[in-house]
Amino acid sequence: MSSNTIDSRSDGSRSERRQNKSKVRIVIRILCYILCAVLGLGSGVVLYVYKLMGSVGFVNTPFVNKAQYETIDFDDLDNIDLSSGDVTSSWDAGGHTKVYVNQKYPIKKVAQKDSKVENILVFGIDSRGTDDVHCRADALLIVSIDHRHDCLKMISLMRDTGVKIEGRSETDKLTHSYAYGGVGLLINTINENYGLDIQRFVMLDFGSSSNLIDLVGGVDIEVSAGEVKYANKLISQENILLGRDVPLLEHEGLQTLNGVQATSWSRIRYLDSDYVRTSRQRTLALALINKVASYGRLEQTALLEDSAGMFETNMNAMDMMRIAISAMEVLDEVKQYRAPADGMFTVQEDPWIMHVDWDRQLEDLHRFIWEEES
Repeated sequence: MSSNTIDSRSDGSRSERRQNKSKVRIVIRILCYILCAVLGLGSGVVLYVYKLMGSVGFVNTPFVNKAQYETIDFDDLDNIDLSSGDVTSSWDAGGHTKVYVNQKYPIKKVAQKDSKVENILVFGIDSRGTDDVHCRADALLIVSIDHRHDCLKMISLMRDTGVKIEGRSETDKLTHSYAYGGVGLLINTINENYGLDIQRFVMLDFGSSSNLIDLVGGVDIEVSAGEVKYANKLISQENILLGRDVPLLEHEGLQTLNGVQATSWSRIRYLDSDYVRTSRQRTLALALINKVASYGRLEQTALLEDSAGMFETNMNAMDMMRIAISAMEVLDEVKQYRAPADGMFTVQEDPWIMHVDWDRQLEDLHRFIWEEES
C-alpha cells in the first residue's frame, strides 16, 4: 500500500473525527441552551414565588412537640377580664388587625390523622380596630380537604361552645381561647377538645373578608325577604366602621353581593339564631370558593398575589397554592356540618354557654370528617 493511500485514509479519519467532535459540540451547545432556558424559567418561577411569599401575610407561629408542650408552665387565666377592650374604633386607612400570636402559647404539634385528609382552620375575629388584637375568635370554620373520599367538607364550630381551656379552671367559651392566648391557644383548644389535627390557619377581620369578596367581583347569594332588613342594618354599621358608602339591599332573591353586603348578610344573628348564622357563613365561604374555582390557574395565581396582605396565615405562598389546588380537585362534592350538632348539647342561659355531650359529639364529628365506622 502506498504512502499516499495511507495519508489519504489518515486525513479522512481525522476529518471524520473533527466532524464528529463538531456534532458533539453542537449537541452539547444545544443542551446547554435548553438547560439555560429551563434554569432561566425556573429562576423566574423561584423569584416570583419568593416575591409572593414576601407579600402574603405570613405569620411565624411557634410549634412544640408533645414532650416540650407538657413542660410549659401556663399562665393562670382565671382572673382575666374580657369585658374590656377596644371594639369600637375603626381601622386606619388600609390597615387590618394582626393575628394575635402569644409566644407563651405555641401550637402543639399533632400528627395528621389521615394523610389524605387535611384540616385547616379558617376564622374571623370580632375586632373593630387595628389595635384591637386581644379580641375574640368568630366565624370558626374548619375546611377539610378529603382526597380519600374526593370531597370538600366544611365544619362550623359554635363560638359559645363550652370547652376546656389551658389555664382556666372552669369550662369557658371556645371564642375566648383566642383572646386569652392567641392563635396557638385557640388551635390547641380545638384539637384537644374536638380530637382534631389542625396545624394550619387563615385569619381574617371584617375589613379583609369584604375586600377578598370585592376582589373576585362579589358572590351570588340567595337573600330571603326577612334577611333584607337585618342585612341592611349591618351594612349601615359597616359603612360607618369602614368609612364606606355601600348601597343597601333593595330586594330579596338571588343577587350578586359585594364584600360589605355579603359579610353583613353572613353575620345576621337576631332574625333566627346563631345556628342559622353559621349556615350563612358556610354558604358564603362556598360561594367564594366556587367563584375562585371558576378561574384558570393563571388567574388564581394572580388572585393570590392581589389578595396577599388581606389576611394572615402560617402558610407560605407555596403551601397555599398547594392547598388551593388540592381543594379545587374535590369541589364536585361539598358536605357541611355544625358542631355541636342538634341534640348533642344543652344551653345554659346565664351566662349563655353550650354544654356538649362530648362522647356522642366526637363520635359523630369524626365519622363526618374521616368517615370512621362507629
